[in-house]
Amino acid sequence: MRDRKRSGRKLFKGRLFKRNRTRTKLSKTELFERAPIPRALAAMGIPTIISQLINLIYNMVDAFFIGRTGNAYMTAATTVTLTLTMLNVAFSNLYGIGGGSLIARLMGQKREEEGRKVSAYAVRGALGLGLGYSLIVGLFQSPILRFLGASEATIGFAEQYVLFVIVIGSTPTILSLTLSHLLRNTGYSGKASLGLSMGGVLNMALDPLFMFVILPRGQEVTGAAIATLISNVCACCYLLFAYRRASNKAPLTLRIKEARGLAKELKKSLYTVGVPSAVLTGLFDVASVCVNKLASAHDDLVLAAFGIVMKIERIPNAFNIGLCQGMMPIVAYNYASGDRERMYGAVRTARIWGLIVSAVSILLLEIFARPAANLLLSTAAGDALGAAATVTLAAAFLRVRCLAAPVQLLNYHSSFALQAVGRGGDTLLHACVRELGIYIPLMLLLDKLFGQMGLAAALPAGEGLAAIFALWLLRRALNANCKNAKSKMRWKTGDI
Repeated sequence: MRDRKRSGRKLFKGRLFKRNRTRTKLSKTELFERAPIPRALAAMGIPTIISQLINLIYNMVDAFFIGRTGNAYMTAATTVTLTLTMLNVAFSNLYGIGGGSLIARLMGQKREEEGRKVSAYAVRGALGLGLGYSLIVGLFQSPILRFLGASEATIGFAEQYVLFVIVIGSTPTILSLTLSHLLRNTGYSGKASLGLSMGGVLNMALDPLFMFVILPRGQEVTGAAIATLISNVCACCYLLFAYRRASNKAPLTLRIKEARGLAKELKKSLYTVGVPSAVLTGLFDVASVCVNKLASAHDDLVLAAFGIVMKIERIPNAFNIGLCQGMMPIVAYNYASGDRERMYGAVRTARIWGLIVSAVSILLLEIFARPAANLLLSTAAGDALGAAATVTLAAAFLRVRCLAAPVQLLNYHSSFALQAVGRGGDTLLHACVRELGIYIPLMLLLDKLFGQMGLAAALPAGEGLAAIFALWLLRRALNANCKNAKSKMRWKTGDI
């Protein structure tokens, strides 16, 4: 009798364990189609957010360790090169987000074979872009850096950094970012995030080794650049391995020859989303160039201060971009499969979560502005007076610019949602209006009227106006995609 009870308990526990394990491990189809929206968004978004934050930390690690030297000119030099580094992201978005969004929609329509061809085409395009970008920067490095705001005091440091991170390192960086987008949009968010995070952790370990142990004093910028290059190459190697493994189950392939059979309409769909996404990031870089040039017109310390602020304010942006990237495949898949209710739920949930994070970030940055700035530039080494002045400026700028966090979220969120449903034209329009029509003109005007504090205030003012336009575009797009009056009524009454 006891043996029967024991065997019954074991059987019950086994079934319970099996049921719990089934609930924990969702298939890709269940994740996209049936899992509760908060759970699906968390499964896709949390690894991406972690990846974004670690990737941000790994970019900030260079600034942190360079800041330990107390040399504000080295910090200013890395600020100038930030634009070239961000162009890696822009180029990866062209084929990563353009191809990834298209593959997610093809999966929703059960057209996996065509998705494989799209993935091959995206990988080939990313390789070509990386090689071309490296060549151009290598040939015209000095004029480009001068244009971006490098002065006689900073251009030497900037050239050291660009040689390793851009000229040598752009191809593995662009390829790894593209692979991560493709993996994420086919449901492998964890693998994509692990690859990028691995590079970030490795860079944290290698930076002090190359900067303060291997290379002599005065070569700290070169040491940071070499550490970043090695980290990016290692991340790329892992993502290639993960991508190949995932291709056994997902519509992915590294066989570039399969790209030859891609239909013209699918290429058009890829570029319809990919080009606006790349332009969006590219225009963000154009705005950064304008900030750098206007800041450097005041002096190099103001430029260094803005460089510190632009790194710190990327922390809430990293969370929100990761959240929106996690939302994007869910929206794209359910848009293609026709499940509008689930699509709208993902859009609404991601926006609410992002606004909460933005509000918390404003509170923290207002309170800890100076300690955060001091973290990226030491006032106890090197030129202590110049470093202290730079930190004071950075804290003042940060308290103004951090107010942009909620409206920046609305801009990112609307843009990713538009890309997910294939509205590339609206994404491009939003990017142009946001940067060229609103932010840059406001930047020039406020800098002229109020000086460097006006330049800082241009960000929250510009992002706020752009967010109003973005929400109008998103509402128009989602209403156009509604196929029945009931869905349209829900969007209009604020349920979305």
